[in-house]
Amino acid sequence: MAQQRKGGLGRGLAALIPTAPEQSPRLGDDAADLILGPRGTEDRGDGPRTTPPRPRRAGGTPPRPGGARTVTPTEDADDVSRETTELVDPGAVYREISPADIDPNPKQPRTYFDEEALAELAHSVKEFGLLQPIVVREMPDGRYQLIMGERRWRASQRAELETIPAIVRQTEDEDLLRDALLENIHRVQLNPLEEAAAYQQLLDEFEVTQSELAARIGRSRPAITNSIRLLQLPTAVQRRVAAGVLSAGHARALLGLEAGTAAQDDLAARIVAEGLSVRATEEIVTLANKDGGETTEKTRRPTRGRERNPEWEAAAGRLSDRLETTVAVTMGRRKGRITIDVGDDDDLRRVLALLEGGTAGTSR
Repeated sequence: MAQQRKGGLGRGLAALIPTAPEQSPRLGDDAADLILGPRGTEDRGDGPRTTPPRPRRAGGTPPRPGGARTVTPTEDADDVSRETTELVDPGAVYREISPADIDPNPKQPRTYFDEEALAELAHSVKEFGLLQPIVVREMPDGRYQLIMGERRWRASQRAELETIPAIVRQTEDEDLLRDALLENIHRVQLNPLEEAAAYQQLLDEFEVTQSELAARIGRSRPAITNSIRLLQLPTAVQRRVAAGVLSAGHARALLGLEAGTAAQDDLAARIVAEGLSVRATEEIVTLANKDGGETTEKTRRPTRGRERNPEWEAAAGRLSDRLETTVAVTMGRRKGRITIDVGDDDDLRRVLALLEGGTAGTSR
């Protein structure tokens, strides 16, 4: 028997999100304008797009396929999550929909979903209900297509919920990738290769520069540039990054190896086999570039002019792995010094968040 969905959305969600769409020529454009700028009034075809009205029953209420039901507004919106309010566009409506009536986002940039984490989320959803609505759009055939919240949707299916809360809005086909990418970036759910591929696809589809894309999605231009550069790695190395065997820091270090793809493959295999830190990899790359591309044992020789201490190097390696940047640990007679390299203001904020334990968690 399917598990009865437990309440958890708070009393004020329906007060914040209307249960019937307002009359609007094009729903959802405001969100697109906020991210990628106003589209203006350019002609995209023979005339403005219009959505034909759905057939209504005798009572005047549009039919809800799959047992979807509308929730009556209530008097208070204080306990609605802030993140939910950010997803609401003018014209969006709130409904409760059967997970079986929802199809996945065909442009979802995320390709890997951790099974253990998904099972934990499904258990939580089954116990407490879905605390945050997913976001969908209604299709001409009466079904719904997912825009945001694929993990929550998958977990709800596993939990066998009869209906789940959803915000229904109109989103154009060209905006599906952007919306899914933003959700995953804000929750740190994409692996580095998925994020890089999504950035490249956005650049190609919208024909914008990296600087324009960075301004629209709240990322620094160097961060987008460095991310896209990962697509230049050999296929075998990309697979290791996508699988989480190599970190983005390791991948960036490998990009600096001048000897070519074969040497990058060899060094990637050595990183995995020996458990090399990002800092150790960077030092090997620097020495290899000086030695004509050789990445064998001889590249382990110590840097001149500095005393080597295994304990300090191990500490620097752990910090480099944790912060995904170059970290140096030096000790003098009376005190020591830890040096952390950052690329720009955004990178500094990222490092500070990691040091303060403020990494983004996964919400549902």
